[in-house]
Amino acid sequence: MGITKTQIFDQQQNELAHFFKILGHPARIAILQYISKQNACICNDLVEEIGLAQATISQHLKELKSIGLLKGEIEGKSICYCIDIDRWNEIQENLNTFFNTTKTNCC
Repeated sequence: MGITKTQIFDQQQNELAHFFKILGHPARIAILQYISKQNACICNDLVEEIGLAQATISQHLKELKSIGLLKGEIEGKSICYCIDIDRWNEIQENLNTFFNTTKTNCC
């Protein structure tokens, strides 16, 4: 099995690649869109809204939380999730830098 050579790329390149990998599933985009319209979100709301099984939703939430986009608080037997605005702004700034420094001089 081959190994990835992430060490030959800088930290920003690796972070952006990891971010895009995590966002590379439409369910995660739908989850972020739904949560971003709420003040907080209980996981069961997502099951009803997105239409996936609880275990599947939980796995997607875990992936989104792993890159810091979500933060959660335990309330009874449920976890309420919301967007981590500081991390969201940081990622947005990295993406803006990436897109704004890319030259568009191709045909």
